[in-house]
Order: sequence, then C-alpha cells, then structure tokens
Amino acid sequence: MNKIVFVEDDPEVGALIAAWLGKHDFAVVIEPRGDRAEETVLREAPDLVLLDIMLPGKDGMTICRDLRKQWQGPIVLLTSLDSDMNHILSLELGANDYILKTTPPAVLLARLRLHLRQHMAPSSGPAIAALTPHKAIRFGSLAIDPVNRQVLLGSDNIALSTADFDLLWELATHAGQIMDRDALLKNLRGVSYDGMDRSVDVAISRLRKKLQDNATEPYRIKTVRNKGYLFAPHAWDN
Repeated sequence: MNKIVFVEDDPEVGALIAAWLGKHDFAVVIEPRGDRAEETVLREAPDLVLLDIMLPGKDGMTICRDLRKQWQGPIVLLTSLDSDMNHILSLELGANDYILKTTPPAVLLARLRLHLRQHMAPSSGPAIAALTPHKAIRFGSLAIDPVNRQVLLGSDNIALSTADFDLLWELATHAGQIMDRDALLKNLRGVSYDGMDRSVDVAISRLRKKLQDNATEPYRIKTVRNKGYLFAPHAWDN
C-alpha cells in the first residue's frame, strides 16, 4: 500500500479524494494547513505528496519549492487553477505534475501510479536489475547511470529531479533520433500531447541549463523545428 500526504484545506474535497484513493490501495494522510505541510511530510515519510495551491499559512507553490530541497519523492499539484503560468512555474519549482481537480478520478489515479512507478523503479533491487541489466551509458564526458540514477558531466555530479532524469534517459536512449512532444509525454507521463502542454519544453530548458548546453543555440539537446528534440550523441566531448 502506498502512502500519500494530501495537503488540502477543503474538508469535502479532501475526504472525497481520500476515499477514492483508499479504494485503490492508497493510505491518505490529509494535512489542511500549508504552514504545517513540510513537517507532516517529513514525519509521515509518504511515497508521494499531493498539493493544493491555495492553502492557509503557506501556498502550494512555496511548499513545493521548499520541500524539494529536503525531500526527493514525487510532488503533484492538484488544483482548480487552470493556468499555464502556474503549470510552468510548478514544474520549474520541482513538481512532477500539475493536475486539475476537474480531471476524472480514474485519470488522476493513473497519473499518480505512473509517478510512483517512475520513482520506485530504480530502488526495486537486484531482481529488477537481473531482468533489465542496464549499465551506465556514456557520451564523451557525459555518463548516465540508470540504476543509481546518477549523472556525471566530466567530474561534476549533476543533480536531477526524478522527472528530469527520466526525460534525459528517454532522450539519451534514443540518441540521434528526433523525439516529438507526443512521444515524450506518452512515454513519461502516459498522456497525449494536446498542442498546449509546455511541460516538456520547460523540462528541456531545465536540462540544457544543468548540462551546460548553449541556451541560445543548443547543440547538445537540439530543437528540430516543428518536429521535436534530438539528443546529439557526439556533442559531449568537451
């Protein structure tokens, strides 16, 4: 059974979602105050944190930013605020997903399970490793270790969130191939590209910055106009 801390100040919404998730093998701890959220998360040690944005004491965006500094599990914002700017900002602050409260419960459940699978997979132990004996892949000065989820660029250890590592791994294992947004979203989040979702673009921008790519004229993770992104396998030699 997976444990979730749900930071939600509306008791009716909290109870409804907790009851739904409870029917599907989730234990939900509800925290109604934003200014107690970090304390509750660190005390309960959940598998995933579900955050509203509008909260008493401290808003969800600030909680996400502050929590990400000390907790590496999946953080999902569940909100009624249908805003592209909030969506982009939440991903920049370290959230794994941004889901509207109007999303059908079955879709919410599927997306939470997806984030849990992505987060738990590397720590599944020797049995998983025996079935899929991945080794670190290397491109010049860049080394990506999928088992320990470690990225080295030269002698520098590059700290990546779960979502950013998964995106880098997806691109690197398709090095030299153009990956469109629809393929990336389906493989990483299980959803189709709707023509408006900018989360992949934001994540690519974040990866480029961390991997010392050129922000103006990227040459390591290239943009192929009207097609998608291409991980350049020979651009990591220096």
